[in-house]
Amino acid sequence: MAIKSKKVEEKELELLQKLNSSFSQLKNQLGDLELQKQIILENVTEIKKQFKYLENELIEKYGDNSVINLETGVITEETGVITEKTE
Repeated sequence: MAIKSKKVEEKELELLQKLNSSFSQLKNQLGDLELQKQIILENVTEIKKQFKYLENELIEKYGDNSVINLETGVITEETGVITEKTE
């Protein structure tokens, strides 16, 4: 028994092809973004390691209770006293 075949209209085929192409492009972009995300996460991990290393050096040099103002570089001692704000 022979199978009858049908064909979609040209407009329908063009739309299907366009949608499929758009879908493929978006999947590729998503893959690229995932790769970029992994690279950024690796960079964040490396920065955290460097920060921890420097933090340990600074603690050794200036003491465990030292607080460094990142804008001015001024070092103050943390007193451990909690003050309440009065309004």
